[in-house]
Amino acid sequence: MKKILALVVAAMLALAAWVAAGPYLAIHGIRTALAEQDTGRLERHVDFPALRVSLRAQLQDRLAREVGTRTQSSMLGSIALALAGNAVGAGVDTAVTPLGIGALLQGRAVWKKATAQTVGGDTYAPAVPYEPLKDARHRYESPSRFTATLLDEDGDPVVFVFSRQGLRWRLTDIRLPL
Repeated sequence: MKKILALVVAAMLALAAWVAAGPYLAIHGIRTALAEQDTGRLERHVDFPALRVSLRAQLQDRLAREVGTRTQSSMLGSIALALAGNAVGAGVDTAVTPLGIGALLQGRAVWKKATAQTVGGDTYAPAVPYEPLKDARHRYESPSRFTATLLDEDGDPVVFVFSRQGLRWRLTDIRLPL
């Protein structure tokens, strides 16, 4: 009986450790997928539909704030804002997909090779891999929510939000600075 209880406790501790390590495993998975330019593996660690919805809403809100209420109140301004909002939405829908990220990575690799940022400095060597969230501050906000925060060039925080979906953690949101 004691052996069974010990096995159950050990299994529960192992499961808790797996769930607790999940966000770090997801970050490592994203890093590996980007380094290998493997969009299929990237899709396992990023919830692209949730990320698209979040980024589209943030960018359209920012656009409306930048334009201001005075411009929005005129007919021409509201039409221009609607067109710009549609363009922002289409841009997000195109870029925040596995293929869109793959295209961005391909362009980034070409740029790095053109500027001699390659492994070993050889122009025919592969580009230096991108390491996202390398210097991020990590924090659990709840048992199902984990954040990794980086500072942009202006010192404003960019927060990457990972959510637990069952036993798996995935990137579901990127909170852009205001």
